[in-house]
Amino acid sequence: MSIGQLESAIELLSDRDRPDNPTVEQTRDGFERMMKHIGGDTPADVSSMDIGGVPSMLVRSERAQDAGVTLYLHGGGYVIGSPTTHLEMAKRLSAASGGAVLLLDYRMAPENPFPAAVEDSVSAYRALLESNAPEQISIAGDSAGGGLTAATLVSLRYTGVPLPSCGVCISPWVDLEGIGNSMDTRAGVDPMVQRDGLVSMATTYLGEASPRTPLAAPLYADLIGLPPLLIQVGTRETLYDDATRIAERARSSGVEVEFEAWEEMIHVWHLFAPMLDEGEEAIRSAGNFIRSKRQAAALGS
Repeated sequence: MSIGQLESAIELLSDRDRPDNPTVEQTRDGFERMMKHIGGDTPADVSSMDIGGVPSMLVRSERAQDAGVTLYLHGGGYVIGSPTTHLEMAKRLSAASGGAVLLLDYRMAPENPFPAAVEDSVSAYRALLESNAPEQISIAGDSAGGGLTAATLVSLRYTGVPLPSCGVCISPWVDLEGIGNSMDTRAGVDPMVQRDGLVSMATTYLGEASPRTPLAAPLYADLIGLPPLLIQVGTRETLYDDATRIAERARSSGVEVEFEAWEEMIHVWHLFAPMLDEGEEAIRSAGNFIRSKRQAAALGS
């Protein structure tokens, strides 16, 4: 790792011009501008489409030759983020996995609180099944999108819908109360995520729902029967214990879990791939996992 690369990423986070008590729109705009600044120019075909009534962006790298597709659920605390903020990451994941990536523009809070995001991701997946075998599909997401990935899989299993080949949870947010020990023990080294901000976003997202509602906080969900999961997390994250706890719960439920703890990495370091080698390496690892599980599921079908 280049220490300079990581310091540059952290400096970018620290030096952002943020107003006091920003509105939701200001926070959304700030995230969009930061990701535009990070940039990236991975070649890919990108098209807008509607999938199951949900607007989305279909991304296919020039290097993607397979028929598979990954339904990608962006992070942002269920309040901010968009397909645009995660477009470069999706291009790289498409190249790494060999298939297309469908970036879902799911509804967010406060305009559309829980369970709108879960409803949209389930609707999109059901629509994908109309033209794709389940073993060709994977579901992935980061931060809130990582939690939404788990919640979507649980909802699909509960309703008897054929499950995808695998799921990928990147820096997953699965505990909406922020009670993991790492919320305190790693607060001093995490430049992105702190308890007060998480609790505020959770309150906005939950509306009238309990913070332990399983499809909002999948740490409390029944995970039996889920497909293989890859969980990636950085060791500097306050959400580190979210990742370790959901991994432990999944394993204890009989789910095949691959767990990757990336030394010194920050929250969703993948977004910084244009300027951070480990971001690209983690995306490649996720892509290899998706490719291998998709092939294994096809052979077993």
